[in-house]
Amino acid sequence: MQIIQDTTEFYIENRTAVAIGKFDGIHRGHVKLLNCILEQQKNGMKAAVFTFFPSAAVFFGQSKDSELTTREEKRKYFEKMGIDILIEFPLNRETAATPPEDFARRILAKQMNAAYISAGADLSFGYKGMGDQTLLKSLSGELGYRVDIIDKVYENGREISSTYVREMVEKGDLVTAGRLLGRPYSFEGRVEQGNRIGRRMGMPTLNLYPGQDKLLPPRGVYYSRVLFEGGTYPGITNIGHKPTVSNTNTVSVETYLYDFDRDMYGKEIVTELLQFKRPERKFEDMKHLKKQMEEDIEEGRQYHKI
Repeated sequence: MQIIQDTTEFYIENRTAVAIGKFDGIHRGHVKLLNCILEQQKNGMKAAVFTFFPSAAVFFGQSKDSELTTREEKRKYFEKMGIDILIEFPLNRETAATPPEDFARRILAKQMNAAYISAGADLSFGYKGMGDQTLLKSLSGELGYRVDIIDKVYENGREISSTYVREMVEKGDLVTAGRLLGRPYSFEGRVEQGNRIGRRMGMPTLNLYPGQDKLLPPRGVYYSRVLFEGGTYPGITNIGHKPTVSNTNTVSVETYLYDFDRDMYGKEIVTELLQFKRPERKFEDMKHLKKQMEEDIEEGRQYHKI
């Protein structure tokens, strides 16, 4: 996958099928839209995603910096789907002031060589978000592209959106979040050294340390699984700062895998959260912590049916 970043000066020679959006979470609604541009590969077009970095919501202070999917996670997911080109267009005072018609003419038609554009009904672009599907359609004949407006996807009678997914993650409803995403909510990263307390208690764990740009669910214990080198391994994950053994506010994603004993330091893994089990708590001593961990692990075996 070709990534175009940190520049407004680019030109794509091939005709492209373009999807425009923030794509935070890459939920089922996003996937429906992305599948439309992937379908156009059969017609010789390159599937291209156009997104801003930082997002408009973050740039204009309308959103927290934390997102459902980090920049790196989005890149990996787009590549896995088969997207050919990802444009991470720099959003700044100058680019935010681009008139909508200029955006369509100069960026979409000229620089991106768009032959097909897939968008949701709520699409907005250009200065103050004044560009919409009506403008895109009105220019389509002149600029030589076709526009498809994609119907929304619904769950429980509500439109699937990044906001909906975020609400479920923030309340710890990972089951619903997983249905909205079409896959479990996850963390990607490199396994790092922890304080090795789990290993000393006979329960070694894999530790990830998410950045501030990643949205965290409530601190606590979750039934989970880890994806690594094509394999899927059942586990149980604690998200928090381990108050019984640590005085820091550093949050880790710490996963125990069943019947697994491999040196994983430095390995890239994906930790998927399946269901909330219990909130994080501080125990009076290590003995009580170990007892609770053993109970968590046993109940996890029952959950995973292993």
